[in-house]
Amino acid sequence: MRVNQRKAGAILTYVSMGLGYLISMAYTPLMLRLLGKSEYGLYNLVASIVAYLGILNFGFGSAYMRYYSRYKVQDDRDKIATLNGMFLIIFSVLGFVAVLAGSVLAFNSDIIFGSKLTVDELAKAKILMFVLVVNLGISFPNIVFTSHITANEKFVFQKVVQMIKLIINPFVVIPVLIMGYGSVGMVVITTGLNILIEAAKFTYCIKKLKMTFCFRSFDKVLMREMSVFSSFIFLNMIIDQINWNVDKYVLGRFHGTETVAVYGVAAQLNTYYLSISTAISSVFIPQVHKMVVERNDNKELTSLFTRIGRLQFMFLSFIFTLLIFFGRPFISLWAGKDYVGAFPIAMLLIIPVTIPLIQNIGIEIQRAKNMHQFRSWVYLFIALGNLALTIPLAKRYGGVGAAVGTAVSLIIGNGVLMNWYNHAKVGLDMAHFWRQILRFAPAFIIPVIMGLACMSFDLYQIRYLLLFGALFSMVFSGSMWVFGMNPYEKELFIRPVHKILGLITLRGKKR
Repeated sequence: MRVNQRKAGAILTYVSMGLGYLISMAYTPLMLRLLGKSEYGLYNLVASIVAYLGILNFGFGSAYMRYYSRYKVQDDRDKIATLNGMFLIIFSVLGFVAVLAGSVLAFNSDIIFGSKLTVDELAKAKILMFVLVVNLGISFPNIVFTSHITANEKFVFQKVVQMIKLIINPFVVIPVLIMGYGSVGMVVITTGLNILIEAAKFTYCIKKLKMTFCFRSFDKVLMREMSVFSSFIFLNMIIDQINWNVDKYVLGRFHGTETVAVYGVAAQLNTYYLSISTAISSVFIPQVHKMVVERNDNKELTSLFTRIGRLQFMFLSFIFTLLIFFGRPFISLWAGKDYVGAFPIAMLLIIPVTIPLIQNIGIEIQRAKNMHQFRSWVYLFIALGNLALTIPLAKRYGGVGAAVGTAVSLIIGNGVLMNWYNHAKVGLDMAHFWRQILRFAPAFIIPVIMGLACMSFDLYQIRYLLLFGALFSMVFSGSMWVFGMNPYEKELFIRPVHKILGLITLRGKKR
């Protein structure tokens, strides 16, 4: 029986995320306590610096998707082989450059991190940076294999491998932390695990997908075209790094590792939030590129954009309302009382980012149409504004000030300018999109009343937090079903339940 890769991929993604959240509930508190606040902050600080080297892939991963889709529609196998060869060479060279650049940074870590770090912290930061840079360098050539798997819509393999990594990681990291090897031991083990995962992807592409390479003909015309296309994606990557990683660096310079640790907990919650949205949209990326190549029908694209956006909003609105009413006691019980300051930071990051998250399939529509340049320039100026705000605010108000700078940039850039651009230039009907989102408004009335009532209890006791959190979840789900969801969305949930019940009934009859 043929598996529907898109649906199975989406289901497995959410299973993986659910599993990840459960594992994180147990793993993260242990890690925080075994590392300590200062070392956890140091790890976050170093990781944020190394993340900047990730932009050296120059956005070519997205370019691969665009050109592979074009050649696949044309059934041009020679062009695909040339494309694969070009990308493997490009990413291997870029990986080598990333390792060299990272090594230079590691040798100059005392200049980079400033005077707020102790001598021991600077020494450990240098080792952490070397290991993380090697990990990054190895991952670069494997971008072509990951992109090839995605382009062929083999989502089941991708998600299963991701789940295996998710399950294994805490079981190999925690013993290392218990033995006292700290953050260095943690990143060494994680790097080893990443190498195994990348090897599995390589093997799958070669053995299962019969991926072919041609290294003899380097298409210079195609390279120029890809470079122009990718340059604006590269600009977006720089912007993302400014928006999501510069805060940690600035806080480390002005306040030290403990402030970075608190911000790191908030950033981790924000990362989980981001993953919920991309889990749905990521499986539609090949479909978007195919739709644009074959028909480029704005009405069809708006319909897809709206359907995905509504699904994303349902899941995200549940998470951010849950955090509003239960987030502070949850952080206190989960991460520890020392990290309660992460709550306002998390909310400042999460609520503004909801707008771009329910519209992130629009980014792929822009890329497929080669209309992503405007977004890149707008985001560049917004990111520079974010940086200009973050430095003085972080210096004076710490993590909350840094988060305010990021929040303002997200609201202006995504809430106003990108909605106008998608509507006026890209051809998406944003008025229709927001009308469909606003139809959810009645579904929030009962859950908000319920949430406010729950806050009158002592939610810092775990039994009350779990009890009222579960009650709120049931009320939210029921209200969303009755007042928010349309027939299509209800059918998406009903159909799998009917299939499961049908299988159970069939097996019962066979017995």
